[in-house]
Amino acid sequence: MLKFECETGNYHTFCPISCVSWLYQKISDSFFLVIGTKTCGYFLQNALGVMIFAEPRYAMAELEEGDISAQLHDFNELKRLCLQIKQDRNPSVIVWIGTCTTEIIKIDLEGMAPKIEEIVEIPIIVARANGLDYAFTQGEDTVLAAMVNRCPFPKEKTPSLVLFGSLPDPVVHQLIIELKKQEIHVSGWLPENCYKQLPELGPSVYVCGINPFLSRTATTLMRRRKCQLIGAPFPIGPDGTSAWIKKICHVFGKVPKNLDERENIIWESLKDYIDLVKGKSVFFMGDNLLEISLARFLIRCKMIVYEIGIPYMDKRFQAGELQLLEKTCKDMNVPLPCIVEKPDNWNQIQRIRALKPDLVITGLAHSNPLQARGITTKWSVEFTFAQIHGFTNARDILELVTRPLRRNRNLKDSGWPSVMIKI
Repeated sequence: MLKFECETGNYHTFCPISCVSWLYQKISDSFFLVIGTKTCGYFLQNALGVMIFAEPRYAMAELEEGDISAQLHDFNELKRLCLQIKQDRNPSVIVWIGTCTTEIIKIDLEGMAPKIEEIVEIPIIVARANGLDYAFTQGEDTVLAAMVNRCPFPKEKTPSLVLFGSLPDPVVHQLIIELKKQEIHVSGWLPENCYKQLPELGPSVYVCGINPFLSRTATTLMRRRKCQLIGAPFPIGPDGTSAWIKKICHVFGKVPKNLDERENIIWESLKDYIDLVKGKSVFFMGDNLLEISLARFLIRCKMIVYEIGIPYMDKRFQAGELQLLEKTCKDMNVPLPCIVEKPDNWNQIQRIRALKPDLVITGLAHSNPLQARGITTKWSVEFTFAQIHGFTNARDILELVTRPLRRNRNLKDSGWPSVMIKI
């Protein structure tokens, strides 16, 4: 059986308000208003690589001393900003992103939003995507969970399928086509490209997630709309995508067609990359909650996974993924890796020194310091923004994983040292 441990380490991760960077692009008729301090503004400006002065479809409502000391009335200022957003951009929805500061000083965003919504005549959704979450990817989870209540109820009671999780349009189309081959129609996606096209949600709707960090959205869909959750592995890697489709087929009473053959073709196309990683070891420090899915795929690619660090583990939502991980280890005849929730980074570094993995997948905070000490690293955030879902994008995962390994090999062949300092 899988071995779980829980430490008490700090969460060295991006702030969840970074979800604005991909959600404002996904929902094309939206406007995101981040309510926070100057620090939040600096973070967005640097992390997103876009100057706020360039007027993208997000902005900062900057809290100052008067706001924090409760000397000013936030209602009037937020009303003024929303009226200005309506005049300048006229979006279909305004999403207020709460931050640590709004949480700490107890700004009643949920109380003010309906009143200002009535004045500006634009829906206002409140999402508290603050640094009190475990991982930066959970910012999206908070926004999607808040959107569930704005989705319409289905007009018919016939079973339908809605997928939830933000993906680039090309990947969305790929997954829809894969399901269409199995005669399964996707009736909606949360989020859609346009807010006005939100999917219908109700007791007759089956929902299935595409990312492991969406447990709050899954819970909201089941509790608030009584949707039926399909607990499946996530469509990351050929094995995960095949298992994901098979589970959906099983729920809708369909017999999978040519799915194993499709998966085998993809594995054959990955042979050149698998030859590079075969026998190499990898250590996940934990950052974005994609660790279980990525580790399972890399074990299937004949890599050795020493440890899977993860900031937070929802065993119910990731049950299908954990079962597939266990089955993969059994099929590949390798030991089950240890899964460490809330890992202590100091303890992890001691384990890395002892195990000497070929690659450490970690967050930005640790990558360069570890690299300087002779440890080959890969930024975990790259897997968040890369297209890694579906059959055809499995190659992109291995491209990211092998890049530092190939760099080391090329430096060695050229006579240059791959690292400057040894532990």
